[in-house]
Amino acid sequence: MNTLNDATRRQIAAARPDTSTWVSANAGSGKTKVLTDRVARLLLAGTPPQHILCLTYTKAAASEMQNRLFKRLGAWAMMPDAELAEELKSLSPDMALTVDEMRHARTLFARAVETPGGLKIQTIHSFCGAILRRFPLEAGVSPQFKELDVRETNTILAEILDTLADGPQRNAIDGIAAYLSGQDDLDPMKLAQEVVRKRDHFDQKVTRSDVWNWYNLPKGFDEQALLDTVFMGDEDVALERAVAVMMVSPNKTDVTAALKWKHLIGRKPSTAFLHELRNAFLVGSGENQGLSRFGLARGLPTKKCATAEPEALRQLQDFMQRVSVAGEKLLSLESAQKSFALHLFGQAVVQPYKDTKARLGLLDFDDLVQKTRDLLSISSVAQWVLFRLDGGIDHILVDEAQDTSPDQWTVVRLLAEEFTVGEGARPDVTRTIFVVGDKKQSIYSFQGAAPDSFDEMKHHFEANLSHAGKDLQDVALEHSFRSSPAILHLTDKTFELTGGYGLGGEPSHIAFFDDTPGRVDLWPLVAPEKAEKTSDDWESPVDLVAPEHHNIRLAEMVAMNVKKMITSGSIPRRDDKGTAIQPGDILILVRNRSGLFYPMIRALKKLSLPVAGADQLILNNELAVKDVTSLLAFLSLQDDDLALAEALKSPLFGWSEQDLYSLAHGRTAATLWRELRERHQEWPKTFEVLDDLRRTADFLRPYDLIQRILIRHKGRKKFLARLGNEAEDGLDALLQQALQYETAQTPSLTGFINWLGAEEIKLKRVLDDASNLIRVMTVHGSKGLEAPIVILPDTIREPKDTRDDLIDLGAGNIVWKANKDSNPSVIVTALERIKEKTAEEESRLLYVAMTRAENWLIVAGAGALSKNSVSWYQLVEDGMRAANATEEIHPSGVGSRFSHGEWPARVESKHSAEFHDKTLPEWAVTTAKITSAPQTFLSPSDLGGAKALAGSISSHDEDAALRYGNQVHLLLEHLPNYPKDARFETAKLLLNADDLFATPAELDSLLLEVSRVIDQDYDWDIFGENSQAEVAFSGRLPSVNNQAVHGIIDRLIVTENTVQIVDFKSNEIVPTTPTKVPEGLLRQMGAYMEICKTMYPNKKIETAILWTKTATLMELEHDIVMSALRRTSTS
Repeated sequence: MNTLNDATRRQIAAARPDTSTWVSANAGSGKTKVLTDRVARLLLAGTPPQHILCLTYTKAAASEMQNRLFKRLGAWAMMPDAELAEELKSLSPDMALTVDEMRHARTLFARAVETPGGLKIQTIHSFCGAILRRFPLEAGVSPQFKELDVRETNTILAEILDTLADGPQRNAIDGIAAYLSGQDDLDPMKLAQEVVRKRDHFDQKVTRSDVWNWYNLPKGFDEQALLDTVFMGDEDVALERAVAVMMVSPNKTDVTAALKWKHLIGRKPSTAFLHELRNAFLVGSGENQGLSRFGLARGLPTKKCATAEPEALRQLQDFMQRVSVAGEKLLSLESAQKSFALHLFGQAVVQPYKDTKARLGLLDFDDLVQKTRDLLSISSVAQWVLFRLDGGIDHILVDEAQDTSPDQWTVVRLLAEEFTVGEGARPDVTRTIFVVGDKKQSIYSFQGAAPDSFDEMKHHFEANLSHAGKDLQDVALEHSFRSSPAILHLTDKTFELTGGYGLGGEPSHIAFFDDTPGRVDLWPLVAPEKAEKTSDDWESPVDLVAPEHHNIRLAEMVAMNVKKMITSGSIPRRDDKGTAIQPGDILILVRNRSGLFYPMIRALKKLSLPVAGADQLILNNELAVKDVTSLLAFLSLQDDDLALAEALKSPLFGWSEQDLYSLAHGRTAATLWRELRERHQEWPKTFEVLDDLRRTADFLRPYDLIQRILIRHKGRKKFLARLGNEAEDGLDALLQQALQYETAQTPSLTGFINWLGAEEIKLKRVLDDASNLIRVMTVHGSKGLEAPIVILPDTIREPKDTRDDLIDLGAGNIVWKANKDSNPSVIVTALERIKEKTAEEESRLLYVAMTRAENWLIVAGAGALSKNSVSWYQLVEDGMRAANATEEIHPSGVGSRFSHGEWPARVESKHSAEFHDKTLPEWAVTTAKITSAPQTFLSPSDLGGAKALAGSISSHDEDAALRYGNQVHLLLEHLPNYPKDARFETAKLLLNADDLFATPAELDSLLLEVSRVIDQDYDWDIFGENSQAEVAFSGRLPSVNNQAVHGIIDRLIVTENTVQIVDFKSNEIVPTTPTKVPEGLLRQMGAYMEICKTMYPNKKIETAILWTKTATLMELEHDIVMSALRRTSTS
């Protein structure tokens, strides 16, 4: 009861409407409730809704808060008096309720909804946009300004770069060109994008002296000044003497080095030569490059050699010392030159970028905050604007303050300035600022968040309010309404051991529901295994992750355990849903969308588990979108064979590889479309759809054309049937992009295809826990979410070095970093500082991940632990050890568990039955018979007639005979290419790979028969160099009503004048003469002959059957096989 009272008291104190408050809120401490409570109490106290400003970090948070508030106010309007009185008392126990106050509470919903301007619950960017629209002239922006998106920004930058490349400022492009060569991940466009993101640092002109000063270089210092400190005229003498001594040294090391150093003699001084000298003489790399501890170059000359000629060594050491001292200045000078080129480029890009936006009335995302900041601070009308705003804002509430950037804090500070230093426009009104945040959860540095600003702004408001005779109430919300004591205790222990590294101090949590059972499991580490190379085939995918890769194995292990949880696991609950685990109870968090993310989703889907899919949609990578785009590309250019082939293979048409092969191979028309049009009777439905779309494509906008594909031609239905419901998100986003394109551009099909492919379009998917699906997402994406069960499998990876090419040395001095070993000390120091900040944020990211869990936290990992840094896995492992966790035996090794309370037995939930394994009816598990259109292509073996001698008796049944024949054909295709002693093992591998397994006895029999065939001498060179195995063909038979056929010739021998066709037959009874060959085999050979006549019109065509049982080659005369072929009927 005390815990409840303490938590409630703190929340009530934080929500007081009459005092400014700074709230530090632990994860799960109910800060959104406190925010809505405070707004409700402000409204109850008589504050007009339009005088309240609540700033949130995301639109989703703003929507959530507004929905909660309106739900509460709406409920007040309809509550019975007794319930309303109890509700209001829960907000403020000291509130003296009167009839008028009760009546006033019932009107708040209507007032909040109907007041012009209403409640301002919005993101900082939305608020800044509204300010700029209210004061456009004062801010120097167009009253009808539009907000730029990434695509439009890149379009502007591309135009600027084109102008620079052809204009008088071409030197700005030329200056960076040399530094971009060899960098695959950086080009002028990417560099321009980075410059624009940091454009505040490129506003003012930077001189060469400014940049040189950043690197501690003297003004005017250049290459020649550097070289003069190294090359003094005595270096060649020193090198010659040293080389001469070393060449006669008994030590081979000296001699080897002397031979390498000889080419250094007589060289002209240059920075390139200086680099060579440093690499030849000095040990280490980059800023750490220098002389060895003996003052010798890499320990050379050896000590014995050096003592033989001490004077020669002294001269060499002097030279080495000069090279060593010049190293840092060389790196600094080269980096300074590179950074100066960057600033010339940046100044040439930023000003035209600003001018273009101003001309077109555009503002980008950063402009909204920066323009508002400037409006409220440095513009000549700032006081007028503040006076006007002063009459409109009495209370400012800031949510997720730890993720507020310095520029955003400046806006908040300026808005609240009158609260603290003057009487303002209405001195009789109590005015407050309320800030809630948690430094431990600051994880958005890539969006400008600076956790240090959280404390700085607290001290700022504290000092300013104190100066005005007011207090800043400091409230800590330590109680967690989310997580069980076990999870909170383990979290505290984990970060206690690091001294609260990155969190701003050791965390302290109190579980509000202190009797809730909970557990933390640490699974054994999945160790990496070296994958065996399975193929030398050049077509083998080199980037395919092997099934034995540790990430794949971990993903499969997680999926199997999740399935076990859903089918038989239990979870404690505080509601009426029972204890059966639902799919929606499970949240799997990864560091980013590489590595484990997609393997995890695939593993879950493989086990048919209900998973929500990726939390971020990359539109260009969606299969359904790719297929529609391919169809659009074909409609735009009907000669695009690849686009048409991709569309035909898609669910829109459902063609098989064989269908496509039949259309494409041996076609007489120039393109696939023309061939399809000429043979449209073979694929009438496909032709009908394509022809309809082709005829309407020039008259429909892209949106309407896509809708026609998806609705009229049932494309949406086909995609969902093949790809699942996830495909719908991509298709809807594609339609949205089509509408956006038509709004921004003059619509055309070609223009839309180019517009779509110009940018990687990322769309965030909202994974609502109400959908009862397993969620897999990044830790960043999970901020604000919670789940009964949280699984952290991605805990091994080391934080990567910053990918930013532009580095802040401090004081806003932006430089362009070099390769790892070429950075001078000033940049190395800055990179170390960034690395430290990144490590601190990684610590906070782990805190956020762990505190998403309500009852059960599972930590796993795959890979090798680093020796250079401490992974999340190791941090949790240490925390488990400190918490005295017990060992747990897993199939993969020994893990550990820390638990609290009695875990409940499974009780079936009324919601869970649909997720249990069910016995499906027989029809649901019976493979449907394959139905197909009437066969248009025949195989030569399908031309009718007997295939064996009448009355013959086989020792094999039909299936066994077919299998045996396939085995013989497979071995005769490949074994002639192998030596005799390798045939047995090769045969075994071939048969196993083709699912034609043979017992040892069968294999012996097969090898005996096949070897006899291969080793026999024949009149024809069946297995020679002119012979081809398994030659596929397609064509038509004029002798059989122009029937289309497709087949494979076992062996084709092509010489200068003849073409010989050999077909292997494994019949047990072999005919004695060609005239006794079964009719069906003669027709087959006739088909081969007629097809080859069209392929080789100027050669003599010969056919023969090789009977494998007797290893005899039976040549067949032309008239015999052609007569048999002409007897074929296709009716």
